[in-house]
Amino acid sequence: MKKRIGGGGRGGGRRTGKKKVRKKIKRGRRESKEEEEEYLRRKKRRRTNGDDEDVRLGGTTPSPEKNSENSSWEVCGGISSRWPQKNRNIIPDLPAEGLCEGIDWEKLDADLNCWTRPLRPIQWYPGHIAKTEKELKEQLKLMDVVIEIRDARIPMSTSHPQMDSWLGNRKRILVLNREDMISTADRNAWATFFARQAVKVIFSNGQLGMGTMKLGRIAKSLATDVNTKRRTKGLLPRAARAGIVGYPNVGKSSLINRLLKRRMCAAAPRPGVTRELKWVRFGKDLELLDSPGILPMRLTDQAVAIKLAICDDIGERSYDVTDVGTILVQLLARLPAVGPEGLSKRYRVDADANCGKLFLDKLSLQLFNGDVGQASFRVLSDFRKGKFGWISLERPPQ
Repeated sequence: MKKRIGGGGRGGGRRTGKKKVRKKIKRGRRESKEEEEEYLRRKKRRRTNGDDEDVRLGGTTPSPEKNSENSSWEVCGGISSRWPQKNRNIIPDLPAEGLCEGIDWEKLDADLNCWTRPLRPIQWYPGHIAKTEKELKEQLKLMDVVIEIRDARIPMSTSHPQMDSWLGNRKRILVLNREDMISTADRNAWATFFARQAVKVIFSNGQLGMGTMKLGRIAKSLATDVNTKRRTKGLLPRAARAGIVGYPNVGKSSLINRLLKRRMCAAAPRPGVTRELKWVRFGKDLELLDSPGILPMRLTDQAVAIKLAICDDIGERSYDVTDVGTILVQLLARLPAVGPEGLSKRYRVDADANCGKLFLDKLSLQLFNGDVGQASFRVLSDFRKGKFGWISLERPPQ
């Protein structure tokens, strides 16, 4: 019988060749089993060291204790945090307590006020906010609980000056969103500050869902007495109503979507996405009102306006990107968590970051062909994405 050389079948070749291939595969499996055991040993060692990076065969697990020069661990914002090896020089080596302490916040606020005086005033009050403010005042009368969302990086700047008069004696829950962008020292300082004022505060992260379930439980617990009062009046029980209010782009809609575990409200990382009031139901016991961001009609404090622009909590058409980027560079240069050396090492610019305009000019010539606007936008984007570490632009007032 003749041997089949080609043609039909899946192999399309000699049978003898197939047997050789199978032998090679079996031999390769025996080799890969030893490699797999080595990989599992390295993986187990990696878990004990707390390293989550993928360790390939033949590599070594990075350890911050054994070799501090080649380690990709840096201290930032008061907590040890891992940084990629290519970005290890972004943050200077400082003790954990030195990143949050040692800042004269009063002097920093005074400098910020001085920097904002010669700039064009920042004002942003689009038409949908004026319409929403009127409707929200009517809806607040029906609320059992009000959940106020603020940006954890600037909790005082994202507080509406008329919120207390609107709410009156209604129960309020304060949520500081984006807790992953501030240090533990800042978090504890704000928690202590609001605890002294007898304000219930929750730290959350709308993107990862941290703190959302706790928020739902507290909102339901505060609204339980609603039905007890209704029963005494002979009325049927109903779901508790909670309104979610706050400045634009502080994470109101993202928080609702995390609570509901599905996308019910439009959300995007820019202000002005939500433009109308919307009721959504959270289980059988709670109804949530998603509202557009509200702002004062006029921003009298331009230092607050600059912070809103830096954190992207206000429309980008209301400010000059170059002016805001210049002030951000000067702020970061005065914070020990970054400093002038950290900015120079990150962007590889040989310039004094204490002069923000000079720094952006050299950065634009080096990376953007002299476009200062693009250089400013780059620095702002890096800060908003947390690439400078855990940084808060405010501390509780003394």
